[in-house]
Amino acid sequence: MTQTREALQQRTLGVVMASQVFSGAGLAAGVTVGALLAEQMLGASSLSGLPGALYTAGSAATALLVGRLSQRLGRRAGLVAGYAAGALGGFGVVVAAAVDSVVLLMLSLLVYGAGTATNLQARYAGADLADAGRRGRAVSSVLVATTVGAIVGPNLVAATGRVAERFGIPALAGPFALAGLAYAIAGLILFALLRPDPLRVSRTLEPPATEAVPARRFSGGVIAGAATMILTQLVMVAVMTMTPVHMRAHGHDLAATGLVIAAHIAAMYLPSPITGILVDRVGRMPVAVGAGVTLLAAGLVAAAAPEDSVLLVALALGLLGLGWNLGLVAGTALITDAVPLASRARTQGAVDLCVALAGAGGGLASGLVMAATSYAALSMLGGVLGLAVIPFVVTRGRRPVPA
Repeated sequence: MTQTREALQQRTLGVVMASQVFSGAGLAAGVTVGALLAEQMLGASSLSGLPGALYTAGSAATALLVGRLSQRLGRRAGLVAGYAAGALGGFGVVVAAAVDSVVLLMLSLLVYGAGTATNLQARYAGADLADAGRRGRAVSSVLVATTVGAIVGPNLVAATGRVAERFGIPALAGPFALAGLAYAIAGLILFALLRPDPLRVSRTLEPPATEAVPARRFSGGVIAGAATMILTQLVMVAVMTMTPVHMRAHGHDLAATGLVIAAHIAAMYLPSPITGILVDRVGRMPVAVGAGVTLLAAGLVAAAAPEDSVLLVALALGLLGLGWNLGLVAGTALITDAVPLASRARTQGAVDLCVALAGAGGGLASGLVMAATSYAALSMLGGVLGLAVIPFVVTRGRRPVPA
């Protein structure tokens, strides 16, 4: 049975990782230009944080729905439905830009956020069949697969923009066409190949005694994991959303912006194998604390970076992505350890809902904060908020991992 479980785990990881390559491109392409497209269509930089808020709000609703659908029908059904919605939203943004409809743009961005939620929910599929001592590495394997598409996506911004202009569509809508196509392919891969369903199989392999453990016994781990992911998501979205606007205001072109965002997203996913090993061997709590410290460093570098320095902005965004990565892998492991299979997918969806809502708030507030103060002030505030991870983890994360 152990060999069968291990073989199924390796096959599941392979399928999910293949889909993540495409979904990473879908996630990154739209994120790179969303704020710029809104600024262009709305004519106000103070509202440029609205796309981040909208697709993060869409991500929030989808996280809950995908979690509940996965709980009832399995991971495959939940993830496929989420990617289908993300693809629809991406193509909707293209149509909205073509007809210059702000209302359709807002609705499409909301739906587009489904892809973001599903991209993150896929990490749980990688951990369903993993042993407790290897959950960090399983989650990290799924995240690192996203790196390939996440790096390619932003660097195709200029090329997809030129293609869009040939069809009479604004250049900034081009990346959303790529996003829609990428999400559709990711969904098709899972629909065809994610068989048997890892969550359903894990239920048949889990000892009955584990299923009977009350969820409240592990509430400390859930709170610590959720707080870690919520705070890191809020800070990451707020600073990342305003970086393209900040760069454009100081004369940087789309190629430079794409390079910085590519560095940021690479740092979000590429360190995942090392993060997974640290989470499994050093512990969930020390890595979560490291996330808060790294976010503070990111805020300090971004605030101090000269306006004409692409290199230092890229460094700051790299640290921002790394802090997010540390928080996500550690937080995911804390929650997966703490919740029994009987309610695992539903709880994971609920936590991701809170994470996405935090990101939506960060995206919406970021434009207002930057308009009222500066990019440097926004970055510093984000760094300070990142440190708030530490007290949550220290006071709530000491519950034992269930056997």
